[in-house]
Amino acid sequence: MSILPGPIRQIGYIVEDLDAALAPWIELGVGPFFVMRGIPIRAQYRGQPCEVTIAMALANSGEMQIELIQQEDDTPSIYTEFLKASGPGYHQLAYWTDDFDATMTSVREAGWEVVWLGDEDVGTRFAYAEPPNSAARVSTVIEIMEDNEITSGMGKFVRDAAVDWDGTDPIRVLGG
Repeated sequence: MSILPGPIRQIGYIVEDLDAALAPWIELGVGPFFVMRGIPIRAQYRGQPCEVTIAMALANSGEMQIELIQQEDDTPSIYTEFLKASGPGYHQLAYWTDDFDATMTSVREAGWEVVWLGDEDVGTRFAYAEPPNSAARVSTVIEIMEDNEITSGMGKFVRDAAVDWDGTDPIRVLGG
């Protein structure tokens, strides 16, 4: 029995150059990508306060959401830690939960170390936890994201855009 809620909803990648990282995905027929830049994130990184700015891109392939994240500064974080250890690439599997607090309690009680706990500045609570034992061979970290109106709405928006996407307008910038 898993302590994680429901199916995997997203696969996340850490990249050094968001624009360059989009091209191979688009060539594979994944898109359109919705790009957001200059997103401030405040979090607890390994128990210490951390503030970073990221750019991200979201697209769907069927029901699976693909997330590309580029940190736009060099503040030590879960993202720079990953780049230093592994270079750009696959980083996390994400689960969306209706009860963030209960899921986080389950994760902690199971002995998973919570290495990144984002606050609600972006409208949705999220965390990265390091899975123990054999699960660590599957993913570097597991993201737990609060499934609220913002998460569900954005998920539906991105998924619906991909349904009959014909390859036109593959990169769509959201926000300023």
